[in-house]
Amino acid sequence: MSNRSRGGPAAAARDPGAFEEFYRRHIDAVTGFIARRVADPHTVADLTAEVFLAVIDSGHTYRPQRGSERAWLYGVARNVASAERRRAARESLLTGRIAGRRLLEPDDIARLEDKLAAQSDGRRALAALADLPEGERAVMELIVADQLTVAEAAAALGIRSVTARVRLHRARRTLRAAAQASPAGHPIVSYSGSES
Repeated sequence: MSNRSRGGPAAAARDPGAFEEFYRRHIDAVTGFIARRVADPHTVADLTAEVFLAVIDSGHTYRPQRGSERAWLYGVARNVASAERRRAARESLLTGRIAGRRLLEPDDIARLEDKLAAQSDGRRALAALADLPEGERAVMELIVADQLTVAEAAAALGIRSVTARVRLHRARRTLRAAAQASPAGHPIVSYSGSES
C-alpha cells in the first residue's frame, strides 16, 4: 500500500487508519517545524499535538491542486505556532508563565531536546529574519528554514506564487544588505532552495 493510498488530510480527518498513516508520514517534519520556532520541549510536544488535532478539524480544506500535503501542513503548523506566540505574549503580560504543562517522561524530554539541538541552526536563521516585514519573513521562513519551494510556500501562506517570489526577492535584498553591514561580513541566512 503506497503512502497516499488511504488519502491525504481529508481522509485523515474522518478515518483513524488514514490519520495514523498521515501522522507517521508527517510527524518528523511537523516536530522539526515547531522545534525551529520554539525552544521548550514541552511546548514543542503540545504544539505538535495541536497541529495534528487541527488536521482532524480542517483536513477537509486541503486542496491538492494548491500544493503538497507538507506545504498545507506547514501552513497549519504556522497558524498553531503563531497562535501560541500570541497566547504566550498575552499570558506573560497578565500573569507570567504558569506551571500547568503536561508532564513528559524523561525519554520524551530527551528526544525533544535532541530535536531542539538539531534545529538550533534553524532557530538562529529565523532569529536573523526578525527584522523583515511579516510577509517577507514568512516566505523566507518557509523556504529557507522549512525548505519548501516558492510555490509550496505560497500555498502554505495562501498567496499567489508571484507574490511569494516578490517577497522572497525583497527579503533577500534586505538580508544581503544586512550581511554586508555585519562586522564579519558572513551571510546571515544561506538560501539554496528551488524556485519552482
